[in-house]
Amino acid sequence: MASKTFNVGVVGYGFSAKVFHIPFITSVPDFKLHAIVQRTPKPDDNAEKDHPGIKLYHSADDLAKDPKVDLVVITTAPDSHYDLAKLALSAGKHVVVEKPFVPTHKEAEELVALADSNKKLLAVYQNRRWDADFVTLSKLVKNGSLGRVVEYETHFDRHRPDGPSDPASWKAKVIPASGAIYDLGTHLLDQAVYLFGEPQRVTGFIGSQRENNPSGFDDAFTVLFHYDNGLLVTAKASVVSPEEKQLRFWVRGDKGSFKKYHLDIQEDQLKEGILPGNSAYGLEPSDRYGVLTTIQDGKPVAETVPTVEGPTWVEYYRKVARALAGEGELPASGAEASRVIRLIELAKESSKQGKTLAV
Repeated sequence: MASKTFNVGVVGYGFSAKVFHIPFITSVPDFKLHAIVQRTPKPDDNAEKDHPGIKLYHSADDLAKDPKVDLVVITTAPDSHYDLAKLALSAGKHVVVEKPFVPTHKEAEELVALADSNKKLLAVYQNRRWDADFVTLSKLVKNGSLGRVVEYETHFDRHRPDGPSDPASWKAKVIPASGAIYDLGTHLLDQAVYLFGEPQRVTGFIGSQRENNPSGFDDAFTVLFHYDNGLLVTAKASVVSPEEKQLRFWVRGDKGSFKKYHLDIQEDQLKEGILPGNSAYGLEPSDRYGVLTTIQDGKPVAETVPTVEGPTWVEYYRKVARALAGEGELPASGAEASRVIRLIELAKESSKQGKTLAV
């Protein structure tokens, strides 16, 4: 446990802050929600009313000047991340940036260097490293249940051919760091690199699957990671996928394979108001468990594998607290996120050129 309580200032008070950050910040005893930046509070959307006792700021500049703030959490649209992270780091604050980190690898490297020179911690919110299904799969890979893994297939598919669920979101606009590869791909590629390391070559197919896409943003992608040891990673996000059950993982090795449907349950629970601390939070129903198939006596034998319980996305902020106290590593450092942004850039260039590129 950390030896002190760290004051947290959150920049932005939209969906990301309310659903993906504040519930976890307030679940960790080492953190105190000290301040929130909300530019234009409304009677039915006011951070100060929702969280009595916090300091409400109307600009990130005012938050950065607050000497009591230890950690700044940036939850705004990705085209603002670079400037806001630079502001906070220059003011001597530790920083957590919502994913995608920043639009370019160059910007990412500049922020990593600034954090290092100012001796401040810089982390990126790769919370899906603690998806229960990914943690389950990681254990199967690491304990040898699958043997030598040769194919790792990871999906984030949905059937939304008529348009995005929120057309006003940055995710549906052509702005820096927008589109499916930055939104969903950031998670899928980060998980793959976290589990297997960086690939040696990248092939990308990035574009739109929707017939009607007036803004022209990229709504789908397939990215291949090629490894010299023979491993092929396939990461996909589709918006034309009329399936009753969406495939999440299909991983094959020389001793077994693991197939899993459905996305991690935590996001849906948070939207329904089921928060960390609720005994049901993060627990996946048994009908969503994955299947492990192994070779026994020369024949394939399938068994259902229960999805692990915990540690849930709360673990991200637990690890941030320990890192701030000097008791552990960051859960997803700016340097790690910078490498993922570079891989995204390579995938985009690969798609543009129509060829595989070396990393």
